[in-house]
Amino acid sequence: MEVLGLDIGGSGIKGAMVDVATGLLTADRFRLPTPEEARPKDVANVVNQVVKHFSYQGVLGAGFPAVVHHGVAYSAANIDKSWIGTDVSALLTGETGCKSYVLNDADAAGLAEMEFGAGKAYKKGVVAMLTIGTGIGSALFIDGKLFPNTEFGHIEIRGKDAERRASDATRERKKWTWEEWAMRFQEVLSTYERLFSPDVFIIGGGASKSFDQYVRFLRIRAEIIPAKLLNQAGLVGAAVYAYRSNSLLKSARGTKKPE
Repeated sequence: MEVLGLDIGGSGIKGAMVDVATGLLTADRFRLPTPEEARPKDVANVVNQVVKHFSYQGVLGAGFPAVVHHGVAYSAANIDKSWIGTDVSALLTGETGCKSYVLNDADAAGLAEMEFGAGKAYKKGVVAMLTIGTGIGSALFIDGKLFPNTEFGHIEIRGKDAERRASDATRERKKWTWEEWAMRFQEVLSTYERLFSPDVFIIGGGASKSFDQYVRFLRIRAEIIPAKLLNQAGLVGAAVYAYRSNSLLKSARGTKKPE
């Protein structure tokens, strides 16, 4: 079964066809730039262009950079504030004609890693997926089940959001070496460990590509491992989420007793 997965970001909107049984992309990714002010109608229009590129007519899934509750955005970290309160699922469904299922972008990446990547072997206990890039995204899993919209990057550490202290974007802006960055990331990880006691940290996002350059500087109790799916994770997770959500909806309709 192939489903279109989307990753909506502050700089680009990516799409790919995903085999939801294997987690493999069945066609090359397609990317268009995010509109400058990233307002709802403009973003939805670009999403529709991505859908048309694939000549796609099925259900679609989208990872979105916000707290998303039942398809509605409740925050706007790197997008226009007009998204807050917007039913993103309904907006994309109306624009594309495809039944759309939307979730937090880090949650999408986490779902993919738990199903097909680094988290596949960790179905018991607590797993924290961190996406280290422009900010710090997070996805928390308890016995393999997603606890959505955790937003660890906005936990304050000494008066600043964690992602302002130790994102990959901060490292690049400050021109830190990986060792210098690891000192700041250590404080962030120690805070997360104290609050949530995970068994495993999975490190994704841009920083995962250089995992071997800084992991030796980190000292925590939990196991720490790199993500495997890299920049495909969000697309894969969004597609899987849409497929499963739609299957549950069909099942619920099929078991509903006639009045």
